[in-house]
Amino acid sequence: MVIQTMWKDRLSFSDIDGAVKRIEELMSMGCAVLRFAVPDLAAAEVLGCLSRQVSMPLVADIHFDYKIALRCMDFPIAKIRINPGNIGGKEKVKAVLDKAVEKGVPIRIGVNAGSLPQDIRERVGQGRDRAEALVEAAERELAVFDEFGFTNVVVSMKASNLADTIKANRLFTKATDTEPLSPKATLPPPHSPLPVPLHIGVTEAGPLITGVARSGAALVPLLAQGIGDTIRVSLSDSMENEVIAAREILGAAAEMSEVGGGPAAGAGAARLKRDGVTVISCPRCGRHGFDTHGFCERWMTRLYALDKNITVAIMGCEVNGPGEARHADIGITGAGDKVLIFRRGEIVRTVTSTEADTAFEEELIQATRGKEQLARRDLI
Repeated sequence: MVIQTMWKDRLSFSDIDGAVKRIEELMSMGCAVLRFAVPDLAAAEVLGCLSRQVSMPLVADIHFDYKIALRCMDFPIAKIRINPGNIGGKEKVKAVLDKAVEKGVPIRIGVNAGSLPQDIRERVGQGRDRAEALVEAAERELAVFDEFGFTNVVVSMKASNLADTIKANRLFTKATDTEPLSPKATLPPPHSPLPVPLHIGVTEAGPLITGVARSGAALVPLLAQGIGDTIRVSLSDSMENEVIAAREILGAAAEMSEVGGGPAAGAGAARLKRDGVTVISCPRCGRHGFDTHGFCERWMTRLYALDKNITVAIMGCEVNGPGEARHADIGITGAGDKVLIFRRGEIVRTVTSTEADTAFEEELIQATRGKEQLARRDLI
């Protein structure tokens, strides 16, 4: 499974150096694809410049003007996201596809519930099932691609309504696998006998808490069924939090895929599981002696950048500290005016609150080295 996010602001040439650094940080956290809105040719020039300075695959998101797509493909852009229905007639679509073939660039067809073709939107207003409408719109766009023999394609169908998102992706998966649809479904025949890669997500999911809850509720059932090849958690929040949320949703889906059992359960979980840190933290209460909230805020991005299978516990007091988090490779908690750092339930260091971050960093380095030594010993 591939995690992606989307750049939140418009870039300028003066932003390039800072963008390169931030993209490197996103990669270290597990982001594998980064999408940029490209509203005009000036933005295409900036993105093209950036694409030559990073190893992260960059995607150009384009609407209305096919010439922007053509210009973006003059640079090492990894993918183009378009909706063929809003960039002009078939001759313009063909021009984009021809250049995509020449450059070896895949294209994502992005269908959103809020931007359906007018005739389909009118039928939804008259009672047409919105999920079926999303699939119909995707199939219509794929038919245009088929007409020109273009198959290097990814599809996404997103809605802010969770049921529509789940149903549309399930219906589309059946269609592209040539399985019979529900008798009530009135969709065109499958465009191809081959499955089409799916990018999944909930559009306009909301701010951090709302968006994570809603995205998890929609995406975990799909992922646990093996639906989806790339994922984005769309939040009114930072890119870093989108990546963290996606990692945790994938982890939850891996666990859920094993609940149902069956021969596919193990393979499904393996596809979703990711190496890296597992963070456990208590919610904090009136008994707390350590500011878990502040520590999490300071350390979360750095912890998720760790390329080690390690469990980190951030606990508020001695009750939840070494006791309940005894299995953690490293943990931190508080007692009175002291901060305690522990490993596998054993306190290894006691420091003041002002020394806590530095001491934790030193012990974290030791803990990760210990994991490396254990891994080497297991190999031997």
